[in-house]
Amino acid sequence: MSIENCKNLLYTRGPIVLACVASFGLGSVATLMYAHDPSPAPAAAPAVRRVAFLPQLVALPKAAAKVQVHVRAVRRKHDPKPQAPSRATISLYESTTDAGVLRSQGCEAARRGAEGVVILDFGKPSYNGSTYGTILFSGRFAGNRSITQGMLGYARGYAGCLPKGSTDSISLARGTSNYHPSVPSVYKAGRKWAREVMNLQRSLRADKVDGHVTSAAADDVEPAWDPTFWRTRDFYQGYADSRVGHSLYNYGSLDGGIVSGIWNAHQAFYVTTGMRYARAIPEIYNEVMAQEWAALAQVAKKRYHTALKFAGVMTERTSSNHGVKPQDAHRMLVRELAVQGRGRAAANVPSAYTNIKSY
Repeated sequence: MSIENCKNLLYTRGPIVLACVASFGLGSVATLMYAHDPSPAPAAAPAVRRVAFLPQLVALPKAAAKVQVHVRAVRRKHDPKPQAPSRATISLYESTTDAGVLRSQGCEAARRGAEGVVILDFGKPSYNGSTYGTILFSGRFAGNRSITQGMLGYARGYAGCLPKGSTDSISLARGTSNYHPSVPSVYKAGRKWAREVMNLQRSLRADKVDGHVTSAAADDVEPAWDPTFWRTRDFYQGYADSRVGHSLYNYGSLDGGIVSGIWNAHQAFYVTTGMRYARAIPEIYNEVMAQEWAALAQVAKKRYHTALKFAGVMTERTSSNHGVKPQDAHRMLVRELAVQGRGRAAANVPSAYTNIKSY
């Protein structure tokens, strides 16, 4: 079965999931879940182009050799070498909100020594006629309250399985996406998402596990899924207007960058730093994606006089796809920031990594 067939049928024909799993592995299924739209897929994005005000990246052919020498020197100087080993957290594409299942997931994370951001992706926003929620990666609807209870199970499992006296902690983010939200109001969906983030935080305090787990939100933002931008903007505005006080992590892509891509610089900046709760945990699956995010950081610094608020990087490596390792993805982004900034990076990227997969 071709990848495109899997993409188009995952939501409409549940049993096809089994065929996809057999063909591509669990790690690929979650990536395909959002691509069920029968409309033609957008054309492949062209290679990223750096913004024109970066002189070192628009060299004439005669100066190409000099530019390459500069690039190699900057990469050698700014290649990050962590002082101590840092492990990636495991984020998950969720197919259930069962509190018992998620409690087991949290316990496993604690036993691995997970620290940092953990994103539980519950699928695209949806509405069942009376309740806002999402479409899970099993194809079933889950209401917002059910998602919150499932996340509380994860938090209890994590805190309960930590060694006695442990100070480990995670930021547990309820994840969704901007893929064709099927809701009456995307703005209201954003407000309700924020409300449940606060509800989870109250439950964490009541359970006395808030010293180990804090509540957050996350959004897999892909410009190709919302070329007009307005649905994504409305969700973010709804979240911001709730004055939630908790981060909303953008763990998406730039789909061609900000020069030849789908969104302009202002739109990409808004969902990564411009909205006051927005933080970026960008997908870095290859060098091109690192170049795109570094270019956005340069624009943010030059045009908006603000450093892009990176909170780490995301990968999607599995034993079968041999994708980029989390630490290598971090190095790619840090190096590219230094190259495009001529040795002066426009933003800092914490040594924080998360690798997302199916459970």
